[in-house]
Amino acid sequence: MTRAPVVVLDGPMGTELARRGVDLPAPAWSAVAIDAAPTLVAAVHRDYVAAGATVHTANTFRTRRRSVGDRWAELARGAVRIARESAPSMRVAGSMGPLEDCYRPDLSPREAARGEHRELARVLAAAGVDLLLCETIPDETEVLVAVEEAARTGVETWVSLHPMRPGTLRASARACVDAGARAVLVNCVAASRTLPLVEQLAGLGVPFGAYANAGEAAEGIGWDADPAAGARAYEALAEAWVAAGATLVGGCCGTGPAHVARLAARFGSKKSP
Repeated sequence: MTRAPVVVLDGPMGTELARRGVDLPAPAWSAVAIDAAPTLVAAVHRDYVAAGATVHTANTFRTRRRSVGDRWAELARGAVRIARESAPSMRVAGSMGPLEDCYRPDLSPREAARGEHRELARVLAAAGVDLLLCETIPDETEVLVAVEEAARTGVETWVSLHPMRPGTLRASARACVDAGARAVLVNCVAASRTLPLVEQLAGLGVPFGAYANAGEAAEGIGWDADPAAGARAYEALAEAWVAAGATLVGGCCGTGPAHVARLAARFGSKKSP
């Protein structure tokens, strides 16, 4: 049987901006750079293009009213514009992150998050993104709400789950697919612990994959590790994800262009699902 082509996603924006010296205070975090360092945001995008990624996520993870104030829509549109200009002819995803903390599902507004996810989804759709990526939302109710509102725009919707509660991943993924997600991934889990999660995404009838984080610094995969050695270690882990059927791979916090370049060299394809 011929294996489906692997689509290589880009890597993180926030930790890469921080590595390049941009101060990213909470709650705006990476959204600060849309105004403060737009040339660096563009440079990060271009570096992922050069690395071989074919799907590029605009810096809209924190362009929320509650995070950046009344200019949230302007900033979201600006982030999409930067991505589009920096990655011409590539697919651009609009990021829809959690309303609160990525690692605190207990802080999620849950169903009450619907209005805020709806407004961002609509702004990103109007800005012309190719797909909407609901990512790193740790609460199962909130992520489903985000997927529902994204899918209602008519724009292709992907979801990348960040499972913080044991035993919920498969059911959450199934619910998201039923709500309109056309691809399912996991992200911001340590690369060394990602394979069992990827395996749970098989058999849902949609493409699946992962973009993991670098884990602890001592693992030597990212952060301050030697980029070449860390990228090789990440590639070796991603090999197992692809062997399990993953066709979407990229990088998350602590990885960077070197990691994406290794993925593109090993798996790269110009095709998208």
